[in-house]
Amino acid sequence: MPVTWTRRSFLELVGQAGGSVALYSAMRTLDLQAAEPANPFAPVGRAPRNTKVLILGAGMAGLSTAYELQKLGYETELLEARTRIGGRCISVRRGFVSEEEGPTAGQTCAFDEGLYLNAGPMRIPHTHTATLDYCRELGVGVEMFTSLNEAAYVHQSKPADPACGKMRLREVKADWRGYTSELLAKAIAPETLDKPLTKEDGQRIIEWLKQDGGLDANLHYAPSGRRGYRVYPGAGENGGIPTDAVTLAQLIHGNFGGSLNSDLLLQNPMFQIVGGTDRLAAALAARVKNVKLGAEVKAIEQPDGRIRVRYKDASGEHQTEAAFCVCTLGLSLLKDVTLDVSPELSTAIKSVGYASAGKIGIQFKRRFWEEDEGIFNGVTRTDLELSQIVYPAYGFLQKKGILIGYYHNGRNADLMGDRVPKERLATAMELGAQIHPQYPAEFENAFSIAWQKVRYSKGAWAQITEEMRKGDTYRTLLRPDRNLYLAGDYLTYANAWMQGAFQSSRSVVTTLHERASRESSVTPAATSSRQ
Repeated sequence: MPVTWTRRSFLELVGQAGGSVALYSAMRTLDLQAAEPANPFAPVGRAPRNTKVLILGAGMAGLSTAYELQKLGYETELLEARTRIGGRCISVRRGFVSEEEGPTAGQTCAFDEGLYLNAGPMRIPHTHTATLDYCRELGVGVEMFTSLNEAAYVHQSKPADPACGKMRLREVKADWRGYTSELLAKAIAPETLDKPLTKEDGQRIIEWLKQDGGLDANLHYAPSGRRGYRVYPGAGENGGIPTDAVTLAQLIHGNFGGSLNSDLLLQNPMFQIVGGTDRLAAALAARVKNVKLGAEVKAIEQPDGRIRVRYKDASGEHQTEAAFCVCTLGLSLLKDVTLDVSPELSTAIKSVGYASAGKIGIQFKRRFWEEDEGIFNGVTRTDLELSQIVYPAYGFLQKKGILIGYYHNGRNADLMGDRVPKERLATAMELGAQIHPQYPAEFENAFSIAWQKVRYSKGAWAQITEEMRKGDTYRTLLRPDRNLYLAGDYLTYANAWMQGAFQSSRSVVTTLHERASRESSVTPAATSSRQ
C-alpha cells in the first residue's frame, strides 16, 4: 500500500532518523524556521524625587539593577559580602586566591600573565540579546566561542566496540547522517510516494539527502573527506586518504545520540568576552555608584512600609534604610539571612536547592590540542568523571594555554569537589591522559573551583524545576513581598546564564519603577541612612 507523505510526516521522520540537527536543516530548507524578534529595554520616565533603593549582591543581576535604576535617577546603595564585584562572573588570573571554605581552601592561582580561566560564565549564545546589548552599550568586546567544534572528540571509556572509543565529532556526525539519510532516502523513494508530497518533490528531497548525507547513486552512504582524513590532501596528485567509517551497527551500539543533539543555546555563533568574562562585570561596576564591598547581609526588615538591612563589615555591624530593596543574593545564601517576609516566601526560599558544579583550568606549556590534533576551541565530551574538556577560545597559535580539564555538575561535581585541590588535579590529569596522552609531558600548573564550596555562593545555580514553575513556589518568588523584590537568573527561563540575570533585573527595574512612579504622589519616599 503506497505511503502518503506530508511536510509534517516528512519532518517527523527526519527528526526520528537524523535528530535535531537534521530537523533544523530541513525546516530551514522548507522556510519553516522563523527568526526571533528583538526586545529593546527602555523604561519610561524619571525616578520620583528622593527615592532610594537598596540592592543586595554585586553579581550581574545586582550590578545591572543598580546601573538601570541610576540611569532613571534613583539613589542606590549596593551591598556585597565579597571584597570584589561580579559574583559568579569571575575570571581566575595569576594571584587570585580561592574563595572556597574548609579543607579545599588555600589555592593561589599561578597562571602566566595574560592567561585566565573563566570559572563561572564563559560563553554567550547568539540568542542572548540582553547580554549582547550590555556588551554593545558598555563597549565590551566579544569574540567567537565555538561550543560545537566537530574536530573535538566524543570519548567513551568502555565502548561496546573499540572503534567507537574515541571519535571526532565530525566522524560521528558524518557516519550518522550518512546512514540515516540512506534509510530515509530509501523510505521515500519515488515508487513509494503519493500525493500530497509529489514524485517531483520526493525526488528533490532525495537529491537533498544525497548531498546532505553523502549518498552515492544507489542511495548508499559513501564515506568521503567530510568525515576527515588519515592523510590530508596536498600537492600534485596527493588527493588525500579519507578516514574509514564505522558501521551503522557500531554507531548504534556506541550510544552517540546525546553527542549529536544541537541545543539552540549551544549552536554557533557563540561569543565570549574579550580578555575574560569579568570584563563585563567591571564595565558595569565602573558605571555604578555607592557600592560597599565586604558588607555581609545579616537581616532584612520591613518596618512601617520601608526596608531596613542590617549588615556586617570589617568595622562592625551597621544598618541602612530605603524605600525599596532588590535582593539578588542566591537563595542558598538568603536561607541564612533573618527575613521579615511572608511565610509563603520563606517556605519558597527554603525549598530551592542549588546545583554543584566545578571546573579546573590546567596550564600547559604547549598547545598540543592545536599543534598535534587540530582542535581550536570547542568541547570534547566523555563518560569519564571529567564530563567535558573545553579548549580555549583565545590565544590561538601562542605557545601556552589554559585548557579546562573538567567542567561538570551534579554527582561528578560533588565527587570532585570533596577532594582537595591536589587530588582534583591528579584525577583530572590521570583521566585526561586517556584522551590526550600529552598531558604529563606538557603540564605546568592548575587551579580548580567547586562552586558548592565557595563561601558566598554555596552552589552554582538554582535548581528550579518545571513543577516549581507551574506551582506556587516560582510565582511566590516572582512577587514582591511588600517593598522587597527578588532578582536573579533563577527567576527566568535562562537560569544559570548571564542572560537570566539581566532579564530578571530588567523586569524588576520595570516593575519597581512603575510602582514607585504610581505611588510617589501619595507617599513621598524618605532616604535616610544611619549607622
